[in-house]
Amino acid sequence: MVHRGVAGQGSLRSVRRRTFVVGALFVFVVVSVLVLHVADRSSAGVDRCDRFTADSATRASEVTGSGRHVVVIGDSWSAGLGLERSAGSWPSRLPGTVHVAGFSGSGFSEHASDCGSVSFADRAPAALRGGADLVVVEGGLNDFNQPDADIRSGFARLMRTLKGERVVIVGPASAPARASAVRHLDALLASLARKYDVSYVRTSGLHLPYLDDHLHLTPAGHEAFGDYVAGQIAARHDD
Repeated sequence: MVHRGVAGQGSLRSVRRRTFVVGALFVFVVVSVLVLHVADRSSAGVDRCDRFTADSATRASEVTGSGRHVVVIGDSWSAGLGLERSAGSWPSRLPGTVHVAGFSGSGFSEHASDCGSVSFADRAPAALRGGADLVVVEGGLNDFNQPDADIRSGFARLMRTLKGERVVIVGPASAPARASAVRHLDALLASLARKYDVSYVRTSGLHLPYLDDHLHLTPAGHEAFGDYVAGQIAARHDD
């Protein structure tokens, strides 16, 4: 009986040891997977931001038109994300010598993008280095999940940088992927434009063709959007 008891205790210790080893191995595997997942996401984020930076530089080098100096500060719609030729993005439809400072994912609020200091206010000083007869700021869709206070703060910073400039704010169109947020964003940006006495072009009522992501415009969509904005600007700044 004594020997059987000792043998039983040994077997129990062996089972516990195996259970501990299996459990520890399971935890190790789970933690490793999580670490790799986070690392992959971080790497993907860095790669995405690098790509957006390169795309922004490419679009900035593609100056279109002639005449008065127009500077466009905007998001992926200005940068031409999803187009074979970024030079075909909507600002190319504007009259004048058009310089585009577009960065995908950016917006009025500081944290609309996770690519660093790329908000409209952050990028405005560099965009204006060559001077401007007219500054057009297009965006809002990337602010869809940002607090109103952050949008207001970013807008105020932008207006301080653009003080003394002729400014037109172009609000967000109702892209299907973020249409539920557009009504509120449109109203907020329109009220801020009134507060700072700058022109506001409302585009939320436009019916435009979108790419399969339901967020970015097709080439025809860029043409329609650009022509509409150009017409609205001409009606307000025809001198």
